[in-house]
Amino acid sequence: MVLGGKRVFVVLPAYNAEKTLESVYRLLAKNTSLDEIILVDDASSDNTVGIARRLGMPVIVHERNLGYGGNQKTCYSEALRLGADVIVMLHPDLQYSPALVLAMAAMIVSGEYDLVLASRITGKSNAISAGMPFYKYIANRLLTYFENAMLNLKMSEYHSGYRAFSKELLSRVPYLRNSNDFVFDNQIIAQARLYGFRIGEISCPTHYGKESSSISCYRSLVYGLGVLRTACEYRLRAWNILFPAYLPRRLVPGEVEAAGNGKDGSPWMPG
Repeated sequence: MVLGGKRVFVVLPAYNAEKTLESVYRLLAKNTSLDEIILVDDASSDNTVGIARRLGMPVIVHERNLGYGGNQKTCYSEALRLGADVIVMLHPDLQYSPALVLAMAAMIVSGEYDLVLASRITGKSNAISAGMPFYKYIANRLLTYFENAMLNLKMSEYHSGYRAFSKELLSRVPYLRNSNDFVFDNQIIAQARLYGFRIGEISCPTHYGKESSSISCYRSLVYGLGVLRTACEYRLRAWNILFPAYLPRRLVPGEVEAAGNGKDGSPWMPG
């Protein structure tokens, strides 16, 4: 607890990560400011759990595969239960640099942001030269352009698997209502935007190796359609036309006290 007296947790949503997990953990363990590193295994068929336990990590194991979004729900709920102030989500596949954890957490601790995404697009790092498939790069750019228009933001990308959240954000947005699939990532950004939380980015070098997380072309297509739907649902919710379960008209107990209020209690206006 060195970073502004805040408890910083890293959560690792894992599925068949035995080849890279130890390397990621060793890199994270160098950061003495981290209070906990938690792994949630989504019913892996390899030795991910055994390696995590050998390394002394707290491990939660899903008896059946719940999906990427379902894994994140467990990650965040457990971190909040254990008293985390800042929660950083990192894929344990070495695609993203673990060295940025404290920098991202510091952006939350500073009070300037409530959600920070590590962008593979900004800065000198070139996602394509790092190994991102060209079709995924083009899809990333097109989807990001559309999402910026619908959410009235100017982000470089929405699809990073490396994120830092404030306790306040995760305690107030209804992320348990989100999809258990990959579109969870976009739905929680829409929730953060709707409830007036501040979103920032940091440039992150990326590496696409054989062990990097990837989904098939078909799953990529399904994900892309889900992203488009989420962006449209946000815009319709901002106009008070449509109220999806994860962007409700009225909030359930334990979330934001009044629908549409910003973090500081000021009136929220649709973006």
